[in-house]
Amino acid sequence: MKLRAISYLLSGSLLCCCYSYAQQPAFRVIAFFTAAEDAAHISFVREANQWFPEMGARYHFTYDTTSNWQNLNHHFLSRYQVVLFLDTRPEKPAQRKAFQHYMENGGAWIGFHFAAFALTPSAVPQNWNWYHYTFLGSGSYVSNTWRPTTAVLRVENRRHPATRGLPAQFQAAPNEWYRWSGHLRQNKDITVLASIDSSSFPLGTGPKASEIWHSGDYPVVWTNRKYRMVYFNMGHNDMDYEHGTQQTLSHTFGSPSQNLMILQALWWLGTRRDTLIALRGR
Repeated sequence: MKLRAISYLLSGSLLCCCYSYAQQPAFRVIAFFTAAEDAAHISFVREANQWFPEMGARYHFTYDTTSNWQNLNHHFLSRYQVVLFLDTRPEKPAQRKAFQHYMENGGAWIGFHFAAFALTPSAVPQNWNWYHYTFLGSGSYVSNTWRPTTAVLRVENRRHPATRGLPAQFQAAPNEWYRWSGHLRQNKDITVLASIDSSSFPLGTGPKASEIWHSGDYPVVWTNRKYRMVYFNMGHNDMDYEHGTQQTLSHTFGSPSQNLMILQALWWLGTRRDTLIALRGR
């Protein structure tokens, strides 16, 4: 099928990565991002805004992006079946209200890494109870591993559309792994899809002792059964901080099994189909 890229930019108030197809796209995705602070998050946003359009061309969905969070409103969201938060969350009350309304009325969402971050006091305080406790279930950020390293992930629910066909364990791309205040496994609405396998310990290299995990239970991918959503802890590339080059040293979309899980989650949310035949063998 002949595809034509309409436009693609990484900066500006509205960035479009959309395609014209001979047939109707299966669904439409809008990704919100900020890409203004941490070099690792900026690197991930750039990588995502290349990878998702390629997947859209292959699997027939459209992928648009915007760094203008004012677009988080009812009229704009009505055009899309899936919303992505690549690196941050909305901060203004009207934007938050529009997102909650979207999700409570059948919208779908995927969030990555820092999109769930909240810590009081910090530049991103926990000041949105619905999002962090009711919707995500994770509560506040507590700690993380350092530096970004790969981990063996254990797939916990292989019947879920996002995880079907995945091996019981697989190697994730390097990442900064988060720990949360919320007890995800005790939350009746949360289904953990993948967690860090014990074979990954010790996880992290420090230099601080607290940045190296030697044991514990760490869910890294989960869904809330009350909403059409999946959160992925992934989204922090390893960077050359030490030499000041800011060069990307790892890639979030470098793990085939992890990529398949992201794609299957997106396809499930975008099409509302439990079967994922369209992704098989392609």
